[in-house]
Amino acid sequence: MNSVPPMISTKDLMYLADMFEWFFTASKKAEHFSNEAQDPEVKERLKVVAKMHANHCQTLVNILGGGGNQ
Repeated sequence: MNSVPPMISTKDLMYLADMFEWFFTASKKAEHFSNEAQDPEVKERLKVVAKMHANHCQTLVNILGGGGNQ
């Protein structure tokens, strides 16, 4: 889907909210564990994972028209 309809259902909005929470939580956990990791390679991989999930969060916000980075 290339565009979001002007109106989405409550069910769709709730699913998008759940997706945001999943990505946000995954990003925060990966960031936390990257700070705890001792191995530099593991630390870097976790930072990449955290950034990936944060980007997914931003994409969802942009899709819904709430992001200033469009």
